[in-house]
Amino acid sequence: MIDFWLAAGLLLLIALSFLLIPVLRERRAQREEDRTALNVALYEERVAELHSQQQEGVLSAEQMDSGRAEAARELLADTEGSANVRTSRLGKPLPLLAALLVPVLGLGLYLHFGASDKVELTREFAQAPQSMEEMTRRLERAVAAQPDSAEGLYFLGRTYMAQDRPADAAKIFERTVALAGRQPELLGQWAQAQYFADNKQWSDKVQGLTDEALKADPNEVTSLGLLGIAAFEGGRFQEAIDYWKRLQAQLPPDDNSRAALQGGIDRASEKLVASGGKVASEPAAKAQAKGAVLKVRVDLAAELKAKVQPGDSVFIFARATQGPPAPLAAKRLTVADLPATVELADADAMMPQLKLSNFPEVQLVARVSRAGQPTAGEWVGRSQPLASSTTAAQQLTIDSPDQ
Repeated sequence: MIDFWLAAGLLLLIALSFLLIPVLRERRAQREEDRTALNVALYEERVAELHSQQQEGVLSAEQMDSGRAEAARELLADTEGSANVRTSRLGKPLPLLAALLVPVLGLGLYLHFGASDKVELTREFAQAPQSMEEMTRRLERAVAAQPDSAEGLYFLGRTYMAQDRPADAAKIFERTVALAGRQPELLGQWAQAQYFADNKQWSDKVQGLTDEALKADPNEVTSLGLLGIAAFEGGRFQEAIDYWKRLQAQLPPDDNSRAALQGGIDRASEKLVASGGKVASEPAAKAQAKGAVLKVRVDLAAELKAKVQPGDSVFIFARATQGPPAPLAAKRLTVADLPATVELADADAMMPQLKLSNFPEVQLVARVSRAGQPTAGEWVGRSQPLASSTTAAQQLTIDSPDQ
């Protein structure tokens, strides 16, 4: 900061010079005025002496005129080059007072409105931090100095996560989203921090953040990784494998995270096989290349089996949670076929422009209709919203009156 204050002092001296130079000029003008007054007094004294000598008869009239002319020439010679003195209306005290007040007011205004703290931060960030704690302190001071900087908040949130402070990170990411908007990457970071802040307890808030992030960007990496972790912790190993394979497909070939992800995929596969399951043979990336495919097992609630007839139609379809009400893909069975497992895919689209893969989030619906109408029936079952890229098998039970 020494060089900063030296530069500020130099600028202050320049400012003071504009105030003090007029005072110095006025003093010089005063000296010129005093010298001119002295020359005039000497001229008048010389003329009076000539008059006295004329009256005494020492000088003639011609000699008198000649002596007066000579005295006048001497006066003109002495005062030649002197400029007319301009009298300042401000006087001397006001410029001197201003010269004293300028430094004091300038310093006070700078300390109040200035940014000396930001200057110091700039100097600090020009040097590499010696530890993570030092970097955190710098970022905290930067955020305090610039609370509206979304970039500073984002880096502080990432630093808190690196220090295993997820609760603090969640608050920071929430502020970042409020400033920068609901960008998918920020939502994913916020969801991840909130999940770990809640001791790895999945919540509606975390679900909503990941859903919103993946709706805006189906390949948002933080959300994919988080959903894989949540699925693994919840024993849904095939879902974990699918999410992690989707994430792995987004990473560059030389990314170090690929090895860690593969280790997670292998552990999930082992646990899935150990629990009696079977790992899907087709990788998620290849399945995604073929388009969206949803596998759903449909059954009828036990209390409804006596209220339906074997020939009643069963319509199974997927529709967008936000979009046109028309089904995106549909299959038709009868009650006699239940329970049954069906696949809804882009190939089953009702219209070419309304495919499952065109909508990030869908809802599964199964309806029993005695009249054979897909839009109205007697009984219905609905799923929770889910990503159209989901590859894990879904369970859907028809258990409610259709209203």
